[in-house]
Amino acid sequence: MHPIDQAGSFTLGDRAVRRMGYGAMQLAGPHVFGPPKDRDAAIAVLRDAVDAGVNHIDTSDFYGPHVVNMLIREALSPYAEDLVLVTKVGAVRGDDGSWNLAASPDDLRRAVEDNLRHLGLDTLEVVNFRSMLGGGNAGPAEGSIRVPFEALVGMREEGLIRHLGLSNVTAAQVAEARALAPIVCVQNQYNIAHRSDDALIDALSEDSIAFVPFFPLGGFSPLQSSRLNAVARDLRATPLQVALAWLLRRSPNILLIPGTSSTAHLHENLAAASLNLPDDALATLNGIGS
Repeated sequence: MHPIDQAGSFTLGDRAVRRMGYGAMQLAGPHVFGPPKDRDAAIAVLRDAVDAGVNHIDTSDFYGPHVVNMLIREALSPYAEDLVLVTKVGAVRGDDGSWNLAASPDDLRRAVEDNLRHLGLDTLEVVNFRSMLGGGNAGPAEGSIRVPFEALVGMREEGLIRHLGLSNVTAAQVAEARALAPIVCVQNQYNIAHRSDDALIDALSEDSIAFVPFFPLGGFSPLQSSRLNAVARDLRATPLQVALAWLLRRSPNILLIPGTSSTAHLHENLAAASLNLPDDALATLNGIGS
C-alpha cells in the first residue's frame, strides 16, 4: 500500500494507473532544452517516483530533445510491469530551443521511432498527438487534425502504438479524432482558475476517458492566488498541494502529472493525494474559477 493509493486509480487504455502520476518535462535543462544541471539528481527523482508508487509517467522525445527519454531509460529500464509511459508527438525543437510544428505523416513516424528507440521499447503504450495549430506553445486552436491523427492510427494498427490520446485540443478536435479511432486520454491545460474544459472533462468521464491537466498553478491572477494561499494556510499545506487536491476532487477521470526535478518537491506533490479538502475550503476553491 502506497500513500498515493488514497487518491485512487483510473483506467488508461486497458491499464489501471494511480491517479497521482509524474510529469518528466522538468528533468531537462532550462526551458526544457539541453541536459539537466544534475544528472544524478534527475535519475534519483525518477526512481523515487516509482518507489513511491507512481505508475504513470508523462514524457516526450521533444523534451530536451531526447534527453528526458534517455534519462527515463537509464533510471527505470527494465521497466516495472505496471509502469505506463505516455509520450506525445507533433512538435520538434529548433536549435534555438523553439517549439516547431512537426505533424506530417513522415514527421510523426520519425517521432514515434525516436520515442521507441530512446525509451528502449518495442511498443509505445500511449501516444498523444499534440496539436500545434495555434503555433509554438499557444493553447488549443480550431482546425482539422484528421491527417496527423490518421497517420498515428496507422502506426497503432502496425503495433508501434497501443493506445492513442490527444493534447492541446478543442472539444471539436476530440470528436473528430474519436470518429476515426478510440482515444484513452486528453491532456490540456486546466486548473482552479483556467476551467474552459469543464464540460469536456464531464463528457470524457461518462465514457471512461482520462483527462490529464497540465499547468495546475498556471493562469492565476493575484486575487485568485491570494484565495488559494489562504486555503493552503488554513490546511497547513502548500498552494500547489491544495491545487492538486482540488483537481483530484474535481472528477474521478482526472489523472495528475505534476513535474519537478527535486526529490523533496516530488514527495511534497505526492502528499497531495492524502490532503482532505473540507467543504468550506472546496467552496472557496470552486469560486476561484467562476
